[in-house]
Amino acid sequence: TCPKDQYLFLFLSFLIRFAGMGNLLKVLTREIENYPHFFLDFENAQPTDCERDVWNQVNAVLQDSESILSGLQAYKGAGQEIREAIQNPNDMLLQERAWNSVCPLVIRLKRLYGFSLRLERALQSLLESLTCPPYTPTQHLEKEQALAKQFAEILHFTLRFDELKMRIPAIQNDFSYYRRTISRNRINNMNLDIEREVNNEMANRMSLFYAEATPMLKTLSTTTTNFVTENKTLPLENTTDVLSTMASVCKVMLETPDYTCRFNSEDTLLFCMRVMVGVIILYDHVHPNGAFNKSSKIDMKGCIKVLKEQPADNVEGLLNALKFTTKHLHDESTPKNIRSMLQ
Repeated sequence: TCPKDQYLFLFLSFLIRFAGMGNLLKVLTREIENYPHFFLDFENAQPTDCERDVWNQVNAVLQDSESILSGLQAYKGAGQEIREAIQNPNDMLLQERAWNSVCPLVIRLKRLYGFSLRLERALQSLLESLTCPPYTPTQHLEKEQALAKQFAEILHFTLRFDELKMRIPAIQNDFSYYRRTISRNRINNMNLDIEREVNNEMANRMSLFYAEATPMLKTLSTTTTNFVTENKTLPLENTTDVLSTMASVCKVMLETPDYTCRFNSEDTLLFCMRVMVGVIILYDHVHPNGAFNKSSKIDMKGCIKVLKEQPADNVEGLLNALKFTTKHLHDESTPKNIRSMLQ
């Protein structure tokens, strides 16, 4: 046989074996192949010129988020004053004391509710930017990291707000007392100054908001669902893929030492976990089949595993959020092994 033919034969054999090895590698690494992975700089991402307008608009909202959380955390309620007023209905001094205690709290609750409306508009702007053609969700998140970071900050804020709200039953008790008193005074033709601040329509909307166990999450899921409904030319996947991509990126960052060592603060690790859980919950509310279905683009088993590898104190609340604030966990289509991981 001609040496050239031998070389050609050996070269072709090498190519065939190399292709086979490539396929084997693809099988071995299919999880990484299927799920997007890149470093999303939650600490230092700065807006490019293309991102600047939307970033400024969203930043104007987010810069108030810490004061909103502080206001909620400091909420003490007027339980004692309300109880005394109810137990002594003929004591006008106690009635007045309860009313004067509740009114400033209602004004504060109006501010918190008003922030949810601002957050709604900010999220809509981010969704418009992160889903528009011609880029894929992965390309958007990788190219527009400052907007991706703001989206993450909205999710982070949402989980923190809802965690705090769940621990403050006084909010609904105070607001119920306020509404009962307003109705009674309206029957007696009494005009109250506070109705200029919180009229009947505003009180109805606030009542619906605070009746939710997780009001900010409800705001986000409704906004995202409405965004999908109103943008009929935009496929649903453009929106849900932004969520699943963000979840996958957070998971890979958390389980990859080469990424976690780039975090300057341990708080960023906690932030990343919270964002991952936030996008999973949002995806589960927005996608018709949810996040736990086998067809889901989120590696739920991997995400839960990553959480369970962290110190228990850091993740107990997040695992509870997956258990109690998702929509499809208990569907028949949810694999049993996923359900058992969250028991």
